[in-house]
Amino acid sequence: MNRSTLRARGARILMSAGLAFAAIGPATAPVAAADPLVLNAGTDQDLQVLNPFSSVVVADFEAFTLNYDTLVGWGQDLEPVPGFAESWAQDGNTWTFKIRSGMKWSDGQPATAEDAAYSIQLVLDATAKSDASADGYYLGQGYLEAYITNAGVTAVSVPDPETLVVTTEFENQLILEAYLPILPKHVWSKYSLDEIASATGATPYTNEPPVVGTGPYQAVEWKPGEFIRFARNPNYWGLQGAADEVIIHHFSSPDTMVAALKTGEIDYVRGVLADQFDALKNEPGIETVEGVSNGYSQIAFNTKGNTDGYKGSTSALTDPAFRVALAWAIDQNKLVDATLGGYGEPGTTIIPPFHTRWHVEPDASIARTFDIDKANTLLDAAGYKKDGQGRRLDKEGNPIVLRVTWPDSEAQHSTDAEFIQGWWGKLGVGVDAYVTEEGKLIEDVTPPPGGPANFDVEIWGWVGDPDPTSLLDFLRTDQIGGSSDSFYSNPEYDQLFLDQRAESDPVTRKADIAQMQQLVYRDAPYIILYYDSELHAYRTDKFTNWTIQPSVGGTPLFGYGPRGYTFLQAISAATPAPAASPDAGSTPTPSASGSGSSSSGDITPVIIGGVIIVVIVGGVLLLRRRGSVSDEE
Repeated sequence: MNRSTLRARGARILMSAGLAFAAIGPATAPVAAADPLVLNAGTDQDLQVLNPFSSVVVADFEAFTLNYDTLVGWGQDLEPVPGFAESWAQDGNTWTFKIRSGMKWSDGQPATAEDAAYSIQLVLDATAKSDASADGYYLGQGYLEAYITNAGVTAVSVPDPETLVVTTEFENQLILEAYLPILPKHVWSKYSLDEIASATGATPYTNEPPVVGTGPYQAVEWKPGEFIRFARNPNYWGLQGAADEVIIHHFSSPDTMVAALKTGEIDYVRGVLADQFDALKNEPGIETVEGVSNGYSQIAFNTKGNTDGYKGSTSALTDPAFRVALAWAIDQNKLVDATLGGYGEPGTTIIPPFHTRWHVEPDASIARTFDIDKANTLLDAAGYKKDGQGRRLDKEGNPIVLRVTWPDSEAQHSTDAEFIQGWWGKLGVGVDAYVTEEGKLIEDVTPPPGGPANFDVEIWGWVGDPDPTSLLDFLRTDQIGGSSDSFYSNPEYDQLFLDQRAESDPVTRKADIAQMQQLVYRDAPYIILYYDSELHAYRTDKFTNWTIQPSVGGTPLFGYGPRGYTFLQAISAATPAPAASPDAGSTPTPSASGSGSSSSGDITPVIIGGVIIVVIVGGVLLLRRRGSVSDEE
């Protein structure tokens, strides 16, 4: 689920900045180099895992894209560029990838097409096991499989060590955007599929440091809840960044994180609050970056309610009419101002405006505004009466009190919850608002098929990819027990998803995706609160050549792949270079057809905040959530 697209915002403030900085000290201790140049980054998310298949929050994805290459990477404007494969060609349903000659893993072993085939086959094996199981089968959190299954991959083969052949069920370009790490077969093949998948009854393979990969930096030390340290990979095939080490620190409070940035204890932060962001704009030696949102924050209803073993508090949760009525009692404009400080846009559909080719606003016949009277009228018409005390009753005659929760990494949602409690209270619907530890909430909202799902309403968010497929995927029936956190099931939606992923005509595909957006808006398993901006900041006294991705509306780090790290130069030794340096020498050789290696994206202008920007949309990548959309994951 890429769950955390919402920045983790801890509400708790440490008693003194000294306590926060004390946690940074041990992380900076050098291991490989006597006096390493260290890039210290801060995030309010807590890195959960180093096994990529269990990745959930944006910090998890950032770690695995430093450790590993994907088959194809992402350039400055999200176009496909060489990764583990240096070139590729498509012939109908067959893709041929050329793996770069002489590439090595960080431990010195040869990196070949066999490793790529092994990594993809893991997904195919897990998918086959899932098809044979009544309860499904997932590799960890089940997020990464979708990049392969949605691309329709049916088989992989290795004609020689430098050639990988991928066969797909239908002709498409989604394999170019697969957010799947290429793993070292000589390391991972020692473990069973169940161990890698963290299956019930198996001893999970946690991939503890030192990690073996082909990425630019390798994890060498990890203290969960504190930091993870990466050392430069001497065998990396690509551009080497200036930093000898990269350390990503976890902060329980954005206040202490921003304080650390101001004092120079860290060089980069993601997860900045709006008021902090405004203050940092005037801070000497610090640059602020507001990134365009490719995701959203949402309310997710437990649409199974108290049925089928699920532990929702009321049957009303299963009723779209009830959920839609509650949606009329949410003022998104107010939340953008109060929660985001204006850094975002009111939300509507599940595909954000970032996707200028695919975002479609709700039909006028179902479009909603903020109207408490309308919400009360709809609840009355749907049969949810009030008792003598003004409490709204469900169909069984029980007072409705919804349990509304959010992760402790997203403290800003306490503001959302406070407003929602007041608005829904005017409908006679009670709200029991509370915070849940992030790891526990992930378990609560993504239970096995059949429950228990012991919650009513979850406030969190998702981050998407250059293609909308990932943001569409987790609302499918097949994702119940996997990445679905609302347990939404609609056969029409499911079929449209299959249709759009295999559709080569963009006009027809957009019509399918538009219909999917309308269905979700109509049925309201989600209420999209807002499209929150990415608020980042960095220091300018140690590193230069910070390069944003995409080139307009992007951020330097925590994007798509490790590109931003590799372009950094040390201030002390920097030579002039354009901030938007191209991926020199990385353009793949075109295929015979002229289309095999080209980007599937397109450049489209979009107006945000009155400013015309250019966003490239195409490909398929899923940064699943919870990376923090607003501050983020």
